[in-house]
Amino acid sequence: MFIDTHCHLDAPEFDHDRDAVVARARDAGVATLVVPAITLDTLPQTLAMRQRYGCPVALGLHPIYERSHREEHLPALRAMIEQESPVAVGEIGLDFFVAGLDAQRQTELFAAQLKMARDFDLPVLLHVRKSQDQVLKQLRRFGVRRGIAHAFNGSPQQAQAYLDQGMKLGFGGNLTFERALNIRRLAMDLPLEAIVLETDAPDISPEWAYQQRNEPAYLPRIAHLLAELRGTDLTTIMQATSRNAEAVLGPLPAAQPAKAAA
Repeated sequence: MFIDTHCHLDAPEFDHDRDAVVARARDAGVATLVVPAITLDTLPQTLAMRQRYGCPVALGLHPIYERSHREEHLPALRAMIEQESPVAVGEIGLDFFVAGLDAQRQTELFAAQLKMARDFDLPVLLHVRKSQDQVLKQLRRFGVRRGIAHAFNGSPQQAQAYLDQGMKLGFGGNLTFERALNIRRLAMDLPLEAIVLETDAPDISPEWAYQQRNEPAYLPRIAHLLAELRGTDLTTIMQATSRNAEAVLGPLPAAQPAKAAA
């Protein structure tokens, strides 16, 4: 069974058919959906995914929403992490691609959350866009040595730096585009023990669902392409990437049918 290490199942795009989305994922062989948070205000919805489907959750403040994050949100997040025992701190990181974001404020928020990860001995789910070296610098600063660089698209040298820091690298829908030469080259050349699978659903849709909503049920088809690129079989990819995910996040429960109304 597959593990989707990054799926925003709590996103409003799934509000009208979330139960069916989870059922399709389970039927496709995706056993576990890891759901990372994005803001303090949406944490209850993130936690509801654990209550309703048994999904492991990560708690954190996403860098893209830095204008929504206030100073008092940091102690509140720390209290939630202590109370709720997430599998990781996330989605956290730096985004220097989106125009208009405050890089200094992002860095301060990221540093504060890395300190939480260190204090609670938790891995991190990292958002990294146009900020590979800066994220690595902060990981080293706080001694965080477990986590996943989500939707990785750096250089081979940066990939090795993440691996040296104890991170795994997430691959998903971007891999399916023929023009994604760098991502495909990394997926072929990296050691298999470095790779985990993800969808980032409802975002980063694969080529066959371009400009449509992404779903966790697409993960096995992404894995099949990864197997072709690496010249191996699907079972090998499934077993290795699931093992890699649990090496970072610990034992992960399988998604369950809906337990209660969301």
